[in-house]
Amino acid sequence: MLNALTVDVEDYFHVAALAPNIPRDTWSSRESRVVANTHKLLGIFEQFGVHGTFFVLGWVAERHPQLIREIAAGGHEIACHGFSHRLVYEQPAGEFREETLRSKKLLEDIAGTPVLGYRAASYSIVRSSLWALDILAEAGFAYDSSIFPVRHDRYGIPDAERAPHLMSTPNGKSIVEWPLATASVLGFRLPVAGGGYFRLLPYWVSRWGLASIVRRESRPFIFYLHPWEVDPEQPRVEEAGALSRFRHYLNLERCAARLGRLLDDFEFDTMYSVLAERKLLPIQ
Repeated sequence: MLNALTVDVEDYFHVAALAPNIPRDTWSSRESRVVANTHKLLGIFEQFGVHGTFFVLGWVAERHPQLIREIAAGGHEIACHGFSHRLVYEQPAGEFREETLRSKKLLEDIAGTPVLGYRAASYSIVRSSLWALDILAEAGFAYDSSIFPVRHDRYGIPDAERAPHLMSTPNGKSIVEWPLATASVLGFRLPVAGGGYFRLLPYWVSRWGLASIVRRESRPFIFYLHPWEVDPEQPRVEEAGALSRFRHYLNLERCAARLGRLLDDFEFDTMYSVLAERKLLPIQ
């Protein structure tokens, strides 16, 4: 069964958990590592013969357009990660609409292909910001992957649908929603979608959880990673809180090897391809 392999293309200093210690007006002066780290992921994907969906931050695309062209030229899908990595529930609707349209157009102009998928910064489409789905549908996005069906201090809709599905927006429009992967364990939703969970949990737990979705529920899962997660040499933000440092830096040195094991254990493709195979989107 084909599963969806995704990358949120952002730099280490964009991360919401570190935002209190990294002012936005310092971003441009910081050492950027996103190009080299994304190249590292592209090399791993090529080694295993897989394609994925790259949710690109508009801020990155504006400064590194050649990187986006290289991703697209490699047969990967380009999708949108917003522009400024602002949390959706902290943005006025008008600002969210403007940033989203700006990023979508920028990515389409650079890659020369339609951008049909969206993922919010830090999965920040929560119950109070479901209004954003109407804006995404109006903007021409075919699918969204911003809802995490877990309980978390920064994101999540704990009782949200876990499987990919056609969703009605608050104003009656439709968009395909593919929530981040959770395994069902005695009624508890264990997050196994990737990222910090992939680095925190022993690999066998992640593998077991993802395999349970495929075998017990007969459906594909979605996996995500950030380029900075394969970069143990990135600059450290020591003034960040203990919890933020733990979440961000844990097992960075093991992540690339674990990713290789995952790509060997499961089959992957782009989000659009998997959704089309499931007849949730038209075949292109």
